[in-house]
Amino acid sequence: MGQATSVRWRILALLVSSGFVAYLLRGNMSVAGKGLMADVGLSQIQFGMILAAFAWGYAIFQFPGGLFGDRIGARRALTLMLLAWGVLSLLAGSVPSSSYVSARVALAGMIGLRFLMGVAQAPFYPVTGGGTTCNWFPVAGWAFPSGLQNAGLTLGQAATGPIAAWLTVTLGWRASFLLTAPAAFVVAAAWWWYARDTPAEHRGVNAQELALIDDGRPPATRAVEKGIWKVLLRDRNIRILAVSYFCQNYIFYFFFNWLFFYLVDNRGFKVLEGGVYSAAPWLTGTVTAVLGGLVCDRLSRRIGIRRGSRWTAVTGLVVAAALIGAAGFVQSAALAVLLLSLCLGGQQFTDAAYWAATISVSGRHASAACGVLNTGGNVVGGVVALVVPLTVKAFGWGAALATASLVALAGALLWVWIRSDEPITI
Repeated sequence: MGQATSVRWRILALLVSSGFVAYLLRGNMSVAGKGLMADVGLSQIQFGMILAAFAWGYAIFQFPGGLFGDRIGARRALTLMLLAWGVLSLLAGSVPSSSYVSARVALAGMIGLRFLMGVAQAPFYPVTGGGTTCNWFPVAGWAFPSGLQNAGLTLGQAATGPIAAWLTVTLGWRASFLLTAPAAFVVAAAWWWYARDTPAEHRGVNAQELALIDDGRPPATRAVEKGIWKVLLRDRNIRILAVSYFCQNYIFYFFFNWLFFYLVDNRGFKVLEGGVYSAAPWLTGTVTAVLGGLVCDRLSRRIGIRRGSRWTAVTGLVVAAALIGAAGFVQSAALAVLLLSLCLGGQQFTDAAYWAATISVSGRHASAACGVLNTGGNVVGGVVALVVPLTVKAFGWGAALATASLVALAGALLWVWIRSDEPITI
């Protein structure tokens, strides 16, 4: 027998690139926010409404997005998503200033565009982290690809801080949207040209790679077109995973939406400094996302997917909770950045465990099941976008960080009841 081809890793490289672009185009709003607020005349609470609009669009359409991907396939779904991201970014950079329209009109327009961006990005991880990972990688090898995909998003967010800050300072906040949008069109073309929905459809995949991917895979079950959402929502493990992922992503969305503001407003960094220092946690998260995937897969092979995913997730969440709580009390700005960087590292260490556990439970219905998971993980984005500024206004940044710590601990506790080695019954 010859050596297996490596098409699956090229598919994964395109998915990582897509994740990078996704977070570049969604994260630039946080950095461009100060310029947008000044240009349009918005308050911090109103800006929080814009952030929340993306989060709610993203959360509401997770499960429908997973079904969308199951229905038309990952190749067409991701191509359409990438094209939509590029167009919506161009439109966001074209919102008129207060010289031409009232602040209320500009606010409504930006809320609408960010909601649609959330809708357009919603299917991404259910389709790629669920269905594509399940189809293209062997059983007990799902966490590592998930970790690498997560590394793509953290690298995208890490790049967003310096890139968007530089564009905002030198060319204005609109440039952070207009000049980054073309990246989506480039990746869309590459994905459409090279990707296929399954390994069997790809001419570059040889028999050895196909056998490797299918080794140990349970036989395909009859597709359930109608009512699959009821089956998934009735499953106890998927429900608890979604709630725990809500808690885990509270920390993620604190960083995603408010880290730049925290560093500039509370820690005294200038805009360009804030852009650079806000990248540090995401770079740490890039490393630990991959490490968490490796650890989860190795533990799952040794002690089973139930305990392997559980110990990976609990360890990372407890570490993240402790570090974000401590960051709120230290006086040194540099030490706070270090603690926050390690905190996000702990949070990202857990991510692959959630996706591997959900794929294990749902099998061939991974796209739809991961849509349920990611709904839980992103409803929290709409909560954090408004809870954080309200908490800061009432009690200060220390209370906002302490709240994130407590929510993360709740997410760790929920893993006691998750049994990721129990597949759904259809």
